[in-house]
Amino acid sequence: MKLIDGKAIAEQVKLEIAEEVKAMLAQGKRAPHLAAILVGHDGGSETYVAAKIKACEFCGFRSSLIRFEEDVTEETLLAKVRELNEDEGVDGFIVQLPLPRHISEQKVIETIDYRKDVDGFHPINVGRMSIGLPCYVSATPNGIIELLRRYEIETSGKKCVVLGRSNIVGKPMASLMMQKAYPGDATVTVCHSRSKDLVKECREADIIIAALGQPNFVKADMVKEGAVVIDVGTTRVPDASKKSGFKLTGDVLFDEVAPKCSYITPVPGGVGPMTIVSLMKNTLLAGKKEIYS
Repeated sequence: MKLIDGKAIAEQVKLEIAEEVKAMLAQGKRAPHLAAILVGHDGGSETYVAAKIKACEFCGFRSSLIRFEEDVTEETLLAKVRELNEDEGVDGFIVQLPLPRHISEQKVIETIDYRKDVDGFHPINVGRMSIGLPCYVSATPNGIIELLRRYEIETSGKKCVVLGRSNIVGKPMASLMMQKAYPGDATVTVCHSRSKDLVKECREADIIIAALGQPNFVKADMVKEGAVVIDVGTTRVPDASKKSGFKLTGDVLFDEVAPKCSYITPVPGGVGPMTIVSLMKNTLLAGKKEIYS
């Protein structure tokens, strides 16, 4: 069993990005600029945005944080999104999800200029990705593809089961694993809460990508010997022994499943760090105008 070290790969990728930014500056170009909109004071969102700003610093990007209180109106938020669309000094921006209930997340996503949508959520980016055109790929699936590539994990002709059908992970992940590319060229099955024989599907899989958000869902009897298991789950589970009062738990019962795997990602330290790095890669592409000039 080989552990896929997302933290180490993330550091490596950030160093590569920082070198590219230095080269841009040496050529008289400006550093890429990422803006983030944060609504309210959700603990998880605060942590994610702080990590994204720290990564920007490391990579040599400019970053801006725009904050709104929980009770901000949808129109005020959309007006700020339109303002950022027009701001030539901002290469890419994100609106941190989830948003308060009175704001339509879909409306916000669709208002973002797809050429600045470094989260890769806009329908134009999603559509371009699904037919294999250059675009901003959403961060978590992009991070997983990078891990498979860096660890040189064979995907061509392999049976890949994706657990979960969310717009942010499950669907784009299935799409990327099917594409005529490496990593890709896999035979993909997407399983979800309505799937019959889910355990049987998993047992036949060469690669399992678990993105259900259900702690310890994947157990040893669901995994065949030598399978590659990518755990996307990050659920906070109460743990009195931790200072924070909780521990991050994946969708895979790690201690039980790991001995059967050829490769497996831990939680934390697997897919998580790659998600932020993928956002940095998209921001670099935006700064260089490499996809949408």
